[in-house]
Amino acid sequence: MLKKFTTGRVAVFIDAANVFYAQKNLGWRISYEKLKKYFERECTGSRVFLYNAIDPNNTGQIRFVKKLESFGLEVVSRRIKKIRTSSGTSIIKGNVDIELSMGMLEHVDSYDTAILMSGDSDFAPVVDKIKRLGKNTVVISTDRYVSRELLDRAKYIDIEELKGEVKFDDKA
Repeated sequence: MLKKFTTGRVAVFIDAANVFYAQKNLGWRISYEKLKKYFERECTGSRVFLYNAIDPNNTGQIRFVKKLESFGLEVVSRRIKKIRTSSGTSIIKGNVDIELSMGMLEHVDSYDTAILMSGDSDFAPVVDKIKRLGKNTVVISTDRYVSRELLDRAKYIDIEELKGEVKFDDKA
C-alpha cells in the first residue's frame, strides 16, 4: 500500500512521543519490528530513524532503545530535562522536534521520499523545506493526531490502514 505513495530511496522519521500518544487513542500497539520489516518490503533503500527522549536512569527505557536498535532502527535519543517551576514542583521535558527536523535536513541527500510518523504541526516548516528541495513527503498518523498543516502539505496515511501489517501481537 505504501509503495504507491513513495518514489526512489525512502527515509522514515518517527516522532516516538507522538506515536506513543496515538497508540493510546488507537487501543492497540505498534510492533516496531513489524513496522521496520513493513518499510523494508514496501520501500526502496529505507532507513528508519526514531527520535525519542529518555531518562538515562530508567533501565526499562534503555532496554527498549537497545531492542529498537536490534530491529535495525536508527535511534536518536535526547536526555529528558527536569525543570523546576515557580511553585517548586518539577516537570519533565523531552521534546525532540528540533532533532527530528534537523535529521530530515541532514539526511536530505540520501532519500527521495521522506515518511514522517507524526501528526504534529511543528513539522510543517521542515516538510515545506524538503518539498522545495524536490522531495516527496508522506505523513503517517491517526485522524485524531494529525494536524491540518501536515494534511495540507503531504500525502496522508492513517496508521489504522496498516494495522494488519504492524500491530503488536501480545500472544507472540
